[in-house]
Amino acid sequence: MPSVKSIAVVGLGYVGLPIALLASKKGFKVFGIDNDSKKLKSLSNEKSYLGDVTDEEIKKTKVIFANNASKISLVDAVIICVPTPVSPEKVPDLSPVIGAVSAVAPHLKKGTLVVIESTINPGVCDEIVKPLLEAKSGKKVGKDIYLAHCPERINPGDPKWNVSNINRVVGANSKPELDMAVKLYESLIDAKIKPMGSIKEAEAVKIVENSFRDINIAFVNELAMSFHKLGINLENVIDGAATKPFAFIPHHPGCGVGGHCIPVDPYYLIEYAHNHGFEHDFLSLARKINESMPQFTVDLLIEALAEIGLPLKNTRITLLGLSYKANVGDNRESPARVIKDLLINAGADLTTYDPYLKDDSTADSLDRALTGATAIVIATGHDEFKYGLSPNKLNDSGIKIMIDGRNILRQQKEDFKKASVIYKGIGI
Repeated sequence: MPSVKSIAVVGLGYVGLPIALLASKKGFKVFGIDNDSKKLKSLSNEKSYLGDVTDEEIKKTKVIFANNASKISLVDAVIICVPTPVSPEKVPDLSPVIGAVSAVAPHLKKGTLVVIESTINPGVCDEIVKPLLEAKSGKKVGKDIYLAHCPERINPGDPKWNVSNINRVVGANSKPELDMAVKLYESLIDAKIKPMGSIKEAEAVKIVENSFRDINIAFVNELAMSFHKLGINLENVIDGAATKPFAFIPHHPGCGVGGHCIPVDPYYLIEYAHNHGFEHDFLSLARKINESMPQFTVDLLIEALAEIGLPLKNTRITLLGLSYKANVGDNRESPARVIKDLLINAGADLTTYDPYLKDDSTADSLDRALTGATAIVIATGHDEFKYGLSPNKLNDSGIKIMIDGRNILRQQKEDFKKASVIYKGIGI
C-alpha cells in the first residue's frame, strides 16, 4: 500500500482551507488549490477570509497555494472539498464536484489516492466520480489509482469541535483503497476513524446525519406554530421533556434553518431516491416546514403590528442578523436572507445590521440600527443581541415590538412586557 507524504487539497473554503492547514501542521507537504482569485490573493497577502482561521495561521503555514491543477502530479493524495449546492428548484448541483474531478484526473500519477470530502448522495462516487476519473486519467480505479469518500465534518464558530478532533467515517470499494484512506485520516485527525462497508455507505452517513437534524428541527418548528395558536410556551415544554434522562434529544425552534448542510443535504437523498423509484415524503415535509419559518416569523411581526394599529408597509423595521448562525459571518442559505426579501417585498422601511457581516448591513452599529425603528426582528442569535438588547434599551430607543426569531431573550419576556415592548418568540 502506497504511503502518503504529500497532499493536494482542492477547494479552499470552510472545509478545505482548515484541512490544508492541518495537514501541513501534521508534516505533510501540502498544495492548496482553488480557482477563486480573491481567495488566492487574500492568502498571498497572509490574510484569512474565514472566521475560524486566523491571519497568523496563514502567515505561519507551509501550504503552497495555487490555481494550477498540474501540482496534482506531485502528490500522493488529493482531497476534494468543493461545495455541493442545490439549484433554486432544489435540485442537487454536482457541477463543482464534476469540475474538480475533471481538472484533477489528467494529472494523477499511479498510486494516487483521491478522497471526496464534499457532501454527496449515495451513488455519486460509483456512478459519476469513478467513471470520470478513469475517462480523464486513463487509469483504472482500484488498480492504478484509488478512490475513497470521507464526508466532511466541521462546525463553524465552535471553540471545541473543529476539523482536527471530530470523529470521521471513511468508505471505499476495496480493502487497499480503504486501508490507504483510513491510514491517511488516522495520521490527520486526532479522533476516531470508522471504516464503512462501502463507499456508498460513507456517502449515506452525512446525508443521514443532517436529515436527522432537519427532521427534528421541523418537528419542533411545527410544534411552535401549533403552540402559538394554543397559547403554550414550547421552550418550557422542551425544557420539561429534556428532564427525561433517555430517549429524548432537545431541539429548538427558530426562524429557519441555514448553513450549507442541513437545508441542502436532504435534497440530495430526496432526488436520488426519486430517480430510483422511492419518494421521501418525510424528508420532503421536513424541508417544507423549515422553509416556511421565515414567513411565519414575518407573520408574527404583522400580528404584533396589528396590535398597535400599524401596517407592515412603510413601517421602519430593523432586521438583526444576516448570517445563518450565532457569532459567525457565514450567510450561506441563511433564513435571514429570506426574511429580508419578504420584508422588502411587503414594503417595509428596512434597516439591517449584523456585526459579522457589516459590508452587507445598512447600519454600522446596533445603536444606529435601532434608531427610528418601530420593531426589530432577531434572525441570528449573536451575543451582541443577546446581551445588548435590554428592555430599558428598547424602551429608550422607542422600539415597540421585538420578534425574537431565535428565542435568545425568552427569559426576559415579562420584563419586555413591563417596558411596554411587545415580545413574540417562536413558539413562546
